[in-house]
Amino acid sequence: MQRQRQQQMAKAKPELLAPAGDAECFAAALQFGADAVYVGAKEYGMRAAAKNFDFDALQKAVQTAHAQGVLVYLTANVLPRNAEMDAFPEFIKHVESCGVDAVIAADLGVITQIRALAPKLTVHASTQTGVVNYQTANALYALGVKRVVLARELSIAEIAELRAKTPSDLEIEVFVHGAMCMSVSGRCLLSEYLTGRDANRGACAQSCRWKYALMEEKRPGQYFPVDEDSDGSYILNAKDLCLLPYLKELADAGVDSVKIEGRAKAAYYVAGVTNAYRMALDCLFDTPPRPVPDWVMQELNNVSHRPYTVGFAFGQRKDLIWQEENGYIRDYEVVGIVQKQEDSRLYVSQRNRFFAGDEVELLMPQQKPLTLTVTDLQNGEGEPIEAANHAVMDCSFLCKQEVPAGAFVRKRVME
Repeated sequence: MQRQRQQQMAKAKPELLAPAGDAECFAAALQFGADAVYVGAKEYGMRAAAKNFDFDALQKAVQTAHAQGVLVYLTANVLPRNAEMDAFPEFIKHVESCGVDAVIAADLGVITQIRALAPKLTVHASTQTGVVNYQTANALYALGVKRVVLARELSIAEIAELRAKTPSDLEIEVFVHGAMCMSVSGRCLLSEYLTGRDANRGACAQSCRWKYALMEEKRPGQYFPVDEDSDGSYILNAKDLCLLPYLKELADAGVDSVKIEGRAKAAYYVAGVTNAYRMALDCLFDTPPRPVPDWVMQELNNVSHRPYTVGFAFGQRKDLIWQEENGYIRDYEVVGIVQKQEDSRLYVSQRNRFFAGDEVELLMPQQKPLTLTVTDLQNGEGEPIEAANHAVMDCSFLCKQEVPAGAFVRKRVME
């Protein structure tokens, strides 16, 4: 495939791997520049809350992606119980027939089953495997694994050492953006203990984001907050990872693929983050390299997120925790998705209410967002209206600049 060949020819430029929890997110990942997309089926994946893909939808998604030179990886990275292992052979045969380019697995039994039942399928070792050293990476390689998704707890220096002590054809993938788990690479029991929802089976309740306090045994009902001092004492609620400024350093360390977290996120998140990393990679690895425009990093602030951190990229950190309960920073909301453009009019499917006279921005692939004022707002019948205020209603407004279908119309959230 064309893009795969390009990646092989320019090996220093990492693959950009984007998430997709449903068909809308998948389309956004393709349009906004992913080299590869990872998805889940209805079973065996670590995002139980996502819509995910049945086998018919998966096969169609793979065909669509391959037509554009984009690869598709399927997650089968839960830690399955005995009964699930009995059903796994039939599952993996269906997966193989869909034509996916790799399966991401964490459990050793699952990995060996894939190698035995579908030897032509490429296997990637999930971050749930907890790969933090070269010996583990080499052991997985000996089992037939072609790529290891490293634990988020590694520094760039440790990644470089692991790269130097593993076979050159063992690919290395790292997370560069998105939610971080307070446990080691997601191996957490807190959610299951408090809610019965098993994080290791894709059903995490994100209990680490809740607000906790201490209670002394002889003072029932008196809650003492876990306060912060000069050294910090918050133990839960991680910030979001963002390594966009360090993509070159990761490539120099030998990283083959940079991964965006977010199979439970909306299509706008997938589009905005994928677009930013696509632009950054293309600038940094151009000949000669170009500076990454300021607006690219700003785009990561324009999607819903927690405050950003570089995580463990440069060693142990003390700034991983956010001192807020659960919340996100949301400066923009999506008000519509462009369906088509005709005669200087944008035809939009509304998602949130907006009005004639509003200033909006258009998020488009591989370019700076376009700002314009909504003028001559009309409903689906071409009648003038003052507001688009009905869920998923069709509407249109004037726009002389060229805008592709699939572009997102967003508006700043007023405080």
